[in-house]
Amino acid sequence: MGGTTDGTRRQQRRGDTRQRIQDVALDLFAEQGYEKTSLREIAEHLGVTKAALYYHFKTKEEIIVSLFEDLTKPIQELIEWGKGQPHSLETKQEIIRRYSEALRDAAPLFRFMQENQATVRELRIGELFKNRMIEMRDIIVDPDADLVDQVRCISAMFTLHAGMFVLQDVKADPEEKRRAVLEVATDLVRQAHAGTRPA
Repeated sequence: MGGTTDGTRRQQRRGDTRQRIQDVALDLFAEQGYEKTSLREIAEHLGVTKAALYYHFKTKEEIIVSLFEDLTKPIQELIEWGKGQPHSLETKQEIIRRYSEALRDAAPLFRFMQENQATVRELRIGELFKNRMIEMRDIIVDPDADLVDQVRCISAMFTLHAGMFVLQDVKADPEEKRRAVLEVATDLVRQAHAGTRPA
């Protein structure tokens, strides 16, 4: 009764200056590109001085890295959980399900990364993301599986990524689209685990 709901916590977090900086910066990066956005513009959109912005972040890259660390924390937690689990079908399906939710919750960041791939490669988040993907691959792929089945598991991960962008123009409820993509990804994992081969 006296506890704080998730929605209230999110609203409180939204009011936080650091969070406001991240939100405004990400909007501007998405709107006009990372390179063309200055710290001065971010400060102006926030209605604060550049000095006030500097108190929280010294560079644009610091803002993007902080966004990446905050928004992908559930992915890191999922990786840590997955490392201690057996290579069972249930584990793989749970990883794919939770990864789908984490991608949905971090969609603005992943949209930025997709649309600014050249920039991302130059920034520290490019390396951070690559390392996370390698860790995800290592927990979802059974090293003893046939190569085709290993590819199926890796493809399941990237099906979730592709679904975020390729289906943007498809007229359907966003959650319905996410569930459809998740079903395909889960099916790939199921086939891989069963060692399914075409007749």
